[in-house]
Formats: sequence, C-alpha cells, structure tokens
Amino acid sequence: MLWFLFLFNAAVAVVAGVAGPHIHLHGHTIDGSQQVVTAVGMGVVAAGAGIGLLRSRRATAVHR
Repeated sequence: MLWFLFLFNAAVAVVAGVAGPHIHLHGHTIDGSQQVVTAVGMGVVAAGAGIGLLRSRRATAVHR
C-alpha cells in the first residue's frame, strides 16, 4: 500500500510542478502559488511514504 502512495504522490508532484499550467480541470488551470503548493504538498506526502517504506524494510531486515 505504501508503494502505491509513494509512487502516485511522487508522480502527481512532478506533473503538477512541471506541467501545472497545461493541466485543465473543469476549465481551470493550476498555476502560480497553487502549482507550487500542490507540488510541495504531494512531494511531502511522497517523502513520508518513502520514509515509511525504508523503515519497514529496515525493520524486516533486523527481524530476519
């Protein structure tokens, strides 16, 4: 489950940061501060999931 959370949020963060003004949702685009906040927020969630993945791998390696 954490792999999906990590990959999905990382992909959304990259797409929002790079192609924000070109994404149209109900006639609106993501640009300016909204683009930056979306990219940073999704990146933080992806980083948290990545840290959780690393901790779970380390915990299973210790118990083996």
